[in-house]
Amino acid sequence: MNVDVQCLDGLPVIIGGGIAGLMTALHLAPEPVLLLSTTPLGADASSTWAQGGLAASLGDDDDPALHLADTLAAGDGLCDRDMASRILNAAPGAIERLAGFGVRFDRTLNGTLRLGLEAAHSRRRIVHAGGDGSGREVMRALVAAVRSTPTIEVVEGFEARRLAVEDGTIAGVLARGPTGPVFFATGCVVLATGGIGGLFHDTTNPLASCGQGLALAARAGAVLADLEFIQFHPTALDGSNRPMTLISEAVRGEGAIIVDETGRRFLDGGLGAELAPRDIVARAVWRHLANGHLVFLDVREKPGATFAQQFPTIASACSKAGIDPARDLIPIRPAQHYHIGGVAVDLAGRTSIPGLWACGEVASTGLHGANRLASNSLTEAVVCARWVAESVAASPGGGGKPTMASDLPAPDPGPVRPLLSRALGVTRDGEGLKEAARALLRLAQRHDAASDSAAVGLMITIAALLRRESRGAHFRTDFPNHATVVRRSQITLDAAIAAARELASSPTLESVL
Repeated sequence: MNVDVQCLDGLPVIIGGGIAGLMTALHLAPEPVLLLSTTPLGADASSTWAQGGLAASLGDDDDPALHLADTLAAGDGLCDRDMASRILNAAPGAIERLAGFGVRFDRTLNGTLRLGLEAAHSRRRIVHAGGDGSGREVMRALVAAVRSTPTIEVVEGFEARRLAVEDGTIAGVLARGPTGPVFFATGCVVLATGGIGGLFHDTTNPLASCGQGLALAARAGAVLADLEFIQFHPTALDGSNRPMTLISEAVRGEGAIIVDETGRRFLDGGLGAELAPRDIVARAVWRHLANGHLVFLDVREKPGATFAQQFPTIASACSKAGIDPARDLIPIRPAQHYHIGGVAVDLAGRTSIPGLWACGEVASTGLHGANRLASNSLTEAVVCARWVAESVAASPGGGGKPTMASDLPAPDPGPVRPLLSRALGVTRDGEGLKEAARALLRLAQRHDAASDSAAVGLMITIAALLRRESRGAHFRTDFPNHATVVRRSQITLDAAIAAARELASSPTLESVL
C-alpha cells in the first residue's frame, strides 16, 4: 500500500489532543505546529473526564514548600525532589495562564478562587472549574483557544502507529487516517497521548487510552521509567458500566465517609482515614471486598443536601444507576485511574531519543514518586507543557523517509486486558506476574493488533517483577515491606523481552535482578 508522505520542513508534531498536547501547542504559538488527534479534540480524552481540579498553593495559609512536603510524603520516598519542587513552585502561575485562556474557575462570592481539600493534602489547595467537571471546562477553553490560533494545524481522525528513527534520531511519524497511511516527516515529535486505562477491565479512563504513546516510544527504543506504579482510585461507582464512573476524592474532602454493609466505618482510626493517600485507601477497600463485604460511600450527612449542586456529574451518574445519594449509600470499588510511570523525561520533557519529547500522563517526570498526590497530574501537564514547548522551539527540525511497514493494524487491547487486570491490580504477587509475563511475551511477538498493547503490558509486568518490595501504589504480597535501597526503575522494550524470554526458559529471574 502506498504511503502519503508529508514533508513538514521542521514543523513539530504533537500526538494527542488532551490538556498536555493542547497546552504545548498553545505555548509554541506563534511558531507553527501540527497536532494529531485520533478523535475530535476533547471527544475522548482522559483530560475531559477529569473531575478533580488542579493543585496549587494559592491559599493564605499555604506555600509551595508545604505542597512539596505533601507530595513527597504521598510519593513514598520515590519522588524526584528537584523536579517536584520546580513543578510545584510553577503551579500558581499555571493557574493564572489557564484563566488567561478562558478557563472559568470556581470562585467565592468575593471573587477569590474557591479552594477544595483532597486526600493527603494538608491545606485546601484544589482549584476546580464547574464543580466536578473541571477537566471538561479546562478542555472547553483550551480547545477554543487552539481552534482560534491560526498557527496550530489540527489533524483529527489520524492515529499514530510508529515513530521513524534514523541514526538514533526521530525522523517522522507514521499515522493512519481515513484515506490510508500517512508519513509526517519531522525531527520534532511530542507525545501527549495519555494513559493505559484501556488495558484494564476496571478503569475510570476512556477505553481508547491503551498505552499507545508508551508503545510508540518503546518501539522507537526509548527508556521508560517507573512503569510498575499504577494508581487505583478507591472510589469508583460499582456497577456494570465500563469504563466506571469516578467518584472524586473531593467528595471525601467535603466529609463523605466510607462504610460497609453493616454501616461500619472500617477506615476510622487509620492514618488519615478516608483522606489517607490513595494507595492506602484503595488497598483497605480492596481487602474489605475480598473478605466478602460490600463497600459504600456515604454522602447523606456530608456533603448532604448540597451534594448534587457541588457534584452534578457524579449525582447524574448515580441517578442513572438508580441511586439517590440523599437517601442511598453509593456502592464503590477500586478502579485503575492513573499511570504514574511513563516515558522517562528530563526537566525539559526530553526523552532518551533526540527529537522526541513527552508531556502529561505518558511521561514520567518523577513528580509523583510511587503514589500520585491527588490533583497534581493536571497541574503537572499544564506546567510541563510550557517547558516542553520552549525546548521544542529551540531545537532543529528535519525529517526522514518512511522505512517501516505501511499498514500496521490499529491496537486491540482485548487479549491483554484480562492478563493485566488479574496480575497488576491493587495487589500483586510474583507467581501471578510471571504467568502474565509469559503470556504477554507470546502476544507481543505475534505482530498483530494486540502486540503493541502486549508490549506495553510486558514492560509493566517485568518492571513489577523486578521491584521486589512494596512501595506506594505497587504492593507485592510476597514482598510486603520497603526495600533497603530506594530506586526509580528504568526499562526498555528490548530489556523486557530479554527478561521475559529468560523467564520462559527458567522458573526465576535471578540473573536479571
